[in-house]
Amino acid sequence: MQPTKVYYSIAEVRQLTELPVATLRYWEQQFAQLSPYKDEHGNRYYTEKDIALIKQIKYIRDELHITRIEAIRNELKSGNRKTDVRQQASEILQRVREELAEIRANI
Repeated sequence: MQPTKVYYSIAEVRQLTELPVATLRYWEQQFAQLSPYKDEHGNRYYTEKDIALIKQIKYIRDELHITRIEAIRNELKSGNRKTDVRQQASEILQRVREELAEIRANI
């Protein structure tokens, strides 16, 4: 069993979320809840909570087609339980698709 990391670099978060670094930095400016730790050199370090928030913002933008920053903020504030459930279902389906693609490639 691999121990969970406490902090992730911006490059790791980029890979995990498939978002450009510029988008991650922009969202930091737009969403007060997203505030990764920065060291004395300005390097960003994200927590699991930060990554979950980024994925939630991405889901709202891409799957719910809510693109205005203020509208995304409102969706986050509302704590819409349906959004959370849909996001979780979407992530599970994505993992299943990836596993099926891997199985298909090995056949």
